Amino acid sequence: MALIALGVTGGVGAYKAVEVCRGLQKRGHDVVAVMTRAATRFVGPITFEAITRRPVITSQWKPGANADIEHIAIGDQIALLLVAPCTANVIGKFANGIADDFLTSLYLATQAPVLIAPAMNTNMLAHEAVQRNLQTLAARGVRFVEPGEGYLACGWIGKGRLAEPDDVVAAAERMLRPRDSVLRGRRVVVAAGPTYEDIDPVRYVGNRSSGRMGFALAAAAHARGANVTLVAGPTTIEPPTADTIVRVRSAADMHAAVMRASEHADVVIMAAAVADYAPVQAAAEKIAKSEAPMTLTLQRTSDILADLGRSATRRANPPVLVGFAAETGDLIAKAREKRVRKNADLIVANDVSEPGAGFEVSTNAVTIVGPEGEQTLPLQSKARIAEAILDRVEALVQSRAPAPARA
Repeated sequence: MALIALGVTGGVGAYKAVEVCRGLQKRGHDVVAVMTRAATRFVGPITFEAITRRPVITSQWKPGANADIEHIAIGDQIALLLVAPCTANVIGKFANGIADDFLTSLYLATQAPVLIAPAMNTNMLAHEAVQRNLQTLAARGVRFVEPGEGYLACGWIGKGRLAEPDDVVAAAERMLRPRDSVLRGRRVVVAAGPTYEDIDPVRYVGNRSSGRMGFALAAAAHARGANVTLVAGPTTIEPPTADTIVRVRSAADMHAAVMRASEHADVVIMAAAVADYAPVQAAAEKIAKSEAPMTLTLQRTSDILADLGRSATRRANPPVLVGFAAETGDLIAKAREKRVRKNADLIVANDVSEPGAGFEVSTNAVTIVGPEGEQTLPLQSKARIAEAILDRVEALVQSRAPAPARA
């Protein structure tokens, strides 16, 4: 999972950028939309804001002491700058270092790879000036998604229309995918999201987990070539691409699904916020409201991480086991103790009381606790946190077993 800046420029193909955005999100990426002034005449910024759940950047003149010099800040955070559609005008500005709006300033400020999907009239695309600009950008390492052929908005038939959204997304994925990874071909199980423990057909005991951290891990593992099984509790956000997605509701459901999926896994990551307690028995019908206090008797649920740790001791080649610890104090001590008690290789600990970290947000700040010490990661996107966790996982996998046979 990566943070991608999607530049949208003023062409008729701007409507396809909406589908590009959705395609990137389906593959687990976060998207921040950057629109030129001309682009807003074709597609409203509110469309991208609704899809990305991020403010859409349409101007570099943000009030408030330049607000962190936003094009520098975003340029440092993104894993890819993707411009689709990219007009002849913006291609020329990129090629000649003209920075007169946010998008062109971002191009100069970022060190992330750049992918451009040109879209324009056939004669414009063939013009010597445009071809020269494209060659200049190619020499700098900019990559391109070839425009398609067919009916153009001007009524002509020829080459110049924006490539299909699926092709643009696939090109972005190829640029983001690591050339090689020890996870390629490995079986990775990721548990994500909350569990709901029913009180009656209407009410349940739950928690605030959105599943974003687990989804980021599943997406990042899939991008590294792993065979990913995602066991997901009830979530409102769309899951990323995975080889297998198992939907569950309760802690008992998740326990059964994870234990079954982990039997032949190389890595198991328990990022789910599993309920520690559940009602002894759910009522068959809705419990009627009354004036008297209500007593709810809860019982302990099965400890999935502990059961995984115990089963690992019985395997000749146990999986790398990663657990999570959501705490509100005494973070490191609790994580160290939990790692040993649960027989986990790594515990990812975070203080959910800290602003911007934990539940219901797209960022996190964690400390990865392992046998050799701790690694603290400051507040950043959950996509970047996921990559750092998988880097640690890869090191453990590589130290234990040879790579799997590949066809």
